[in-house]
Amino acid sequence: MPRYRVTHLRREGQDMIIVPLDKSFGAKSEHDKKAFIAQLQAYAGSAGLAGLIIPVWEGSGGGMNFIAPTPWHPFFQSIGLGYVMENVNRELAW
Repeated sequence: MPRYRVTHLRREGQDMIIVPLDKSFGAKSEHDKKAFIAQLQAYAGSAGLAGLIIPVWEGSGGGMNFIAPTPWHPFFQSIGLGYVMENVNRELAW
């Protein structure tokens, strides 16, 4: 049964479900990334978690990569994986 520890938070009126993933996620095709995000979004909804799934993973050079709406980029550029991991507060499992 897959399990993902997530950081569920609300910033500037937006619910976010930040999902830290292995850095290999970055090597997936765009199609595979979108399919995975859609699957996690469905599981989050089933679990009663409000918000948009935001995958994050370690990028080259140790920075954090993410897939998020453009208006949210400044927030995600201001935090790192350490922040995400320190604020894990939920688990998605199926």
